[in-house]
Amino acid sequence: MTTAAPTTRLSVLDRSRTRQGEEPAQALRSTVAFAREVERLGYHRFWVSEHHGVPGVAGSAPTVLAAAVGAAPTRLRVGTGGVMLPNHQPLVVAEQFGVLAALFPGRIDMGLGRSVGFTDGVRRALGREKDAADAFGAQLAELLGYFDGSQPANRGVHARPAEGLHVPAFVLATGTGADLAADAGLPLVIAAPRGVDRMLEAIDRYRARFRPSAQAAEPYVVVSGTVAVADTAERACELLVPEAWSGAYSRTHGEFPPLTSAAEIRARAMTARERAAFEQSLKGHIAGTPEQAAAELAKLVECSGADEFLVTTSTYDRTALLDSYRLLAEAVGQI
Repeated sequence: MTTAAPTTRLSVLDRSRTRQGEEPAQALRSTVAFAREVERLGYHRFWVSEHHGVPGVAGSAPTVLAAAVGAAPTRLRVGTGGVMLPNHQPLVVAEQFGVLAALFPGRIDMGLGRSVGFTDGVRRALGREKDAADAFGAQLAELLGYFDGSQPANRGVHARPAEGLHVPAFVLATGTGADLAADAGLPLVIAAPRGVDRMLEAIDRYRARFRPSAQAAEPYVVVSGTVAVADTAERACELLVPEAWSGAYSRTHGEFPPLTSAAEIRARAMTARERAAFEQSLKGHIAGTPEQAAAELAKLVECSGADEFLVTTSTYDRTALLDSYRLLAEAVGQI
């Protein structure tokens, strides 16, 4: 049995991806069922995401979905990857996570991102502008202050039942966003959308700049990415096709669609622009047999020094998706 890194935790981010011809309700129910399955496979955390007005994603209210997930397993840590803080008032976010932490003591994580609504229409509906992300640092301090009672923005205001509860906070970031996590003394969750070298530079900067806090005494790095595993390398690569096409379509048409089968995508007559975006979307992931995937994951964990790896794989075939997570767990000796 190949072992990637016995001391590195594996966790899951599920984005409640919809499938062509499927109602969003099915995607949400599948997320809850998926959490039960990965708990049995030994994964450490299960996080859900926030997307607004996206046809291909059913998860628009991550704290609500986290409550449904939290009620299903018994051991798995549950959280968000993440709540996009610029879209919300910190008091409301504190209250929501306070309720979650009160319902599921010791099992709730608060993953926080700094993105704002994807389109002008969504931002208008949320009452936010493109530059709302610039205030993330101040929002983050206010939010954390509601838990320890120290927030200075609105004196005399208390978040109930959040105040006095400990909910681990994580910052989702790329590039310079890692500096915000370091300055706040929080764990960093980071991916490599602009390449591994850029990600490693951000991680090094995070560790060098990190300021210990009540949340974390030392840096903690969660690297996030896609890992597709099957009995052959060819089948593993096919698992990447549905998500790659959705990503390519969003970049060429401005809309992120539901997942379709790899066979249907392969049969499409793509434009040159679509083909280029599709081929690009297939790059930068870990895909292969269990032995190959475990070896690639071990290499990435070693060069990044990651304390944890957050697997974010999506594909059209849910059975094949669960098999991928199972094969990965077996390959690293998790089960």
